Amino acid sequence: MGDDFIAPPCHEQIDIIYEDAQLLVINKPSGLLSLSGKNPANKDSVHYRIRQSHPAALMVHRLDFGTSGLLLLALSKGVNAQLCAQFQARTVAKTYIAILQGRISAQQGVIDFPIAKDKDNFPYQKICSSSGKSAQSRYQLLQYEGDNSRVAFEPITGRTHQLRIHSREFGHPILGCDLYHARGSQHQASRLLLHASDLSFDHPLTGQRISLHSRCLF
Repeated sequence: MGDDFIAPPCHEQIDIIYEDAQLLVINKPSGLLSLSGKNPANKDSVHYRIRQSHPAALMVHRLDFGTSGLLLLALSKGVNAQLCAQFQARTVAKTYIAILQGRISAQQGVIDFPIAKDKDNFPYQKICSSSGKSAQSRYQLLQYEGDNSRVAFEPITGRTHQLRIHSREFGHPILGCDLYHARGSQHQASRLLLHASDLSFDHPLTGQRISLHSRCLF
């Protein structure tokens, strides 16, 4: 989405999946920005809505506009720093459900392509062996759905648009993806068929492992 993108109104509500004095985990609907955009027309976002009731809330990570599912927010700068450190150390476990175009041949595997910003074509990312950062996505086939494939993704790294561009480079773009598509895959669904279904992390105060699940609606 470029600077001229205006998000259509999102009438779906945010569901709070987990809440305590330190953090929130919410279920983001597809079609809602994680953070408000520079354009005043893009004020509505997860961050904007949550701050109406939790003024100190900070985004620990983001989900793309079209992606639905579990999103973690901190309720103080100290907690935010602790949770961000877990993401950097790759101790946060995330699973996404996606429907890919075509029938993938392997039951499981790892997609490994380095990702770089496409400076000439914002906001696209590109696969680039010379300037790209290492990026890996683990996948498992769940079932075939007609001529398409339902898969579970576990991103090993957390690059921008990683699952979307990896899927296309793998030869099986995510249905409904407006940025990284092939053979009409962007028109095969009314939304991006990517959902953050599972999230596990260590509670920053107690150290207890918290594992949460959000049911995939497609």
